[in-house]
Amino acid sequence: MPLIGEAPVRSLVVEVSAPRATAAFEPQPDVVRQMVRSGILKWTGKADLKAAWRSVVSPREVVGLKVYCHPGANTGTRPAVVEAVVQGLLEAGLPPTNIIVWDKRLEELRAAGFTAMSERYGIRVAGSADAGYDEKVFYDNSIPGTLVAGDLEFDLHGTTSGRKSYVSKLVSGGMSKIISIAPLLNHNLAGVCGNLYSVAMGSVDNTLRFETAAQRLAQAVPEIYALPALSDHVVLNITDALIGQYQGEQLSLLHYSTQLNQIWFSKDPVALDTLAVQELDRERQIMKVPSLGDNPDLFQNAALLELGVCDLAKIRLAPVP
Repeated sequence: MPLIGEAPVRSLVVEVSAPRATAAFEPQPDVVRQMVRSGILKWTGKADLKAAWRSVVSPREVVGLKVYCHPGANTGTRPAVVEAVVQGLLEAGLPPTNIIVWDKRLEELRAAGFTAMSERYGIRVAGSADAGYDEKVFYDNSIPGTLVAGDLEFDLHGTTSGRKSYVSKLVSGGMSKIISIAPLLNHNLAGVCGNLYSVAMGSVDNTLRFETAAQRLAQAVPEIYALPALSDHVVLNITDALIGQYQGEQLSLLHYSTQLNQIWFSKDPVALDTLAVQELDRERQIMKVPSLGDNPDLFQNAALLELGVCDLAKIRLAPVP
């Protein structure tokens, strides 16, 4: 809380634009690579790429690049953006085996084209659910959930429901730093499949209980993200805003999409997701498509937990043309 007379706290968001970043909804790798370079240099204030990435992570650390790949490569996090980040980390001296591209399920990562990066660069690709869950690190919520195969407590001593969501072993012990790379994609209950939602729902089990109502997500997403095993390790958030899909959620619907040709960088996931909701609303207004719900309570709760700011007046945009 700033003292009387102090300027209000502001979160920096670097917004990189390149009109030729996509062509017919296809990312252009060379342009995307330069966008990521420009963004990290601007965000860190460093003069060269190696120094910029090393101010975020060190070669001794294991860095997890959290992607959101359930909708596929066209609508989820785009492999071209992730590949540009991987190239930057490798140039900064990180060993390939210290880089993990991850989401909840390896099969979805494979379907979205991410496992090909493992073959090209020698990095790791992993599913948090496939790694199993840590029985000592969990989120407790009074809403019980029907357990499904893969949840830690599923069929344990006859258990069919549970109120705990356990953190994946991949997250609790498999990486020291996390960089979130989320798409600009609407979510009918969370507002956006953004950095908060992606990291929170991708890191724990027993999540179906939260996906049935906006208010459940508004409470659970910020509280899960705030777990020290997650939030203490997130060092950078990136919004893949090459294309903004304002309707469709888990389905790839390019006719409900806009080629925005931007990538956003910030330490603040709340600021990025707040801007994402604003942008998706702008696109819907232009196309005269109604919103299915922006869930402002989720971002307000995240701000109350000091995960970032949701007040647009406290977000400082730094455009990079």
